[in-house]
Amino acid sequence: EPDLSVDVLIIGGGGAGTSAALTAREHGASVLLATKLRHGDANTMMAQGGIQAADKENDTPANHYLDVMGGGGFTSNPDLVEALVSDAPGVISWLESLGVMFDKDSTGTMKTIHGGGTSRKRMHAARDYTGAEIMRTLRDEVRSRSADQPSIRIWEFRPVVELILDEKGQAAGAVLKDLDTGWLMVVRAKSVIIGTGGSGRLHYQGF
Repeated sequence: EPDLSVDVLIIGGGGAGTSAALTAREHGASVLLATKLRHGDANTMMAQGGIQAADKENDTPANHYLDVMGGGGFTSNPDLVEALVSDAPGVISWLESLGVMFDKDSTGTMKTIHGGGTSRKRMHAARDYTGAEIMRTLRDEVRSRSADQPSIRIWEFRPVVELILDEKGQAAGAVLKDLDTGWLMVVRAKSVIIGTGGSGRLHYQGF
């Protein structure tokens, strides 16, 4: 018997995992977000420069696509890049609606600046602590509750040590380890989302 059963188990407490948790809650799902550290202790917090989106009149997702592909030496997955550039304007609007304080001019219009490899000014920033501002807002939103939405359960210092598969070979939960007690806990879930990131470590490992 599992220690907990939920609709959605999200592994990772950074920007990706927290955004997924909010989206799942908006659709009425019961959510468990499990993270190996504290909620928000992630690479998202370290991002300074900004976040790109082609949402100005002189720019398009197609331009953004070409910049990303060229900047990656045309080795990036085209489908993933297409999803990135297509979703980016909506993501900026969503983050602003949650309360992220992006830099704006005197008229209230978002400022954009050049980023590495950009042919247009499409970098949206919050001073030099963009990631921290985004993570602060997402974390506060997760911890807020409304009458028409279920709460999001947060398990900190409980990393996933093994995924559980069903008879079809699909992820159906996970085994987590409580770092305080050393106990293993079983969570059953209808859907499992892995939002652990980790790409930042590739540089240190020489890849």
